[in-house]
Amino acid sequence: MKRNAVFPYLLIMVFGIGLIVALSIIGVNDSKEAGGEESKKESTAEAGSPEEIYAQNCISCHGENYEGAMGPELKNVGERLSADEIKDVLQNGRGAMPKGLVPAESIDAMTEWLSSLK
Repeated sequence: MKRNAVFPYLLIMVFGIGLIVALSIIGVNDSKEAGGEESKKESTAEAGSPEEIYAQNCISCHGENYEGAMGPELKNVGERLSADEIKDVLQNGRGAMPKGLVPAESIDAMTEWLSSLK
């Protein structure tokens, strides 16, 4: 007799847990989709002019006037490094500089701009 009295509560509990799990999965998928759209917007915003990319990603280490701080001085970097070497550093990083700071579609423009700094 007690067994039958517990059964409806057990059924309600299992159904409730299943509903919570299902809603959680739906919520996770929705947040991933929203994050994906936001990530695309952020990467598009970062892919601007070389000066904008420098201001967003490089200025804290290389200084406002390219004088160097934690990173090396960039004045006349085109005289010290070839365009291929600059491009390699932008793509792969060097020392404490991580790779991926410059969007792939902007690497050539950034290389040319850095090569021309005086």
